[in-house]
Amino acid sequence: MAKPHKDAAIAELKNEFESSSGAVLTEYRGLSVAQVKELRDNLGENARFRVVKNTLTKRAANEAGVDERFRDLLVGPSAIAFVRGDVVEAAKGLRDFAKANPMLVIKGGFIDGQAMDAAEITKLADLESREVLLAKLAGAMKGSMANAAALFNALPTQAAQLAEALRAKRESGGEAADAPAAE
Repeated sequence: MAKPHKDAAIAELKNEFESSSGAVLTEYRGLSVAQVKELRDNLGENARFRVVKNTLTKRAANEAGVDERFRDLLVGPSAIAFVRGDVVEAAKGLRDFAKANPMLVIKGGFIDGQAMDAAEITKLADLESREVLLAKLAGAMKGSMANAAALFNALPTQAAQLAEALRAKRESGGEAADAPAAE
């Protein structure tokens, strides 16, 4: 590859690292072109799966400030899923594809400035989607707000009930006090 082409490839990879919320590194040895196409389709629009040259990727990762632990994983035939958006969704797609096609091996990743090994990527894939987690958080917050509203509503209600009981007691006590005085 001529130097200008290498420089362009490095710049493109650097841009991918900088503009992505995460990158998952895989080994694709033994996958057919049709299987790689199926994987790309399964990842959806938020992830871009690219077969990369290790030497160029190491240089691009270095220029982009990617953790050295990630660069150390660049051995053997490598492909990277650059993720723009929900990293959990892409990790699930890769994990599920790897279960069906054992030739795809997840080596590790780089997510939000942190290098992750294969086990951490698998744990990330086990998380529920962002939308589900946000819905659960919203439900918990709504429950807390409902409890607080009930508590705030109970205070004036109890005060009113206490005042009514006191009034009733004074009325009944006042009538009893007035009766002996009249005798």
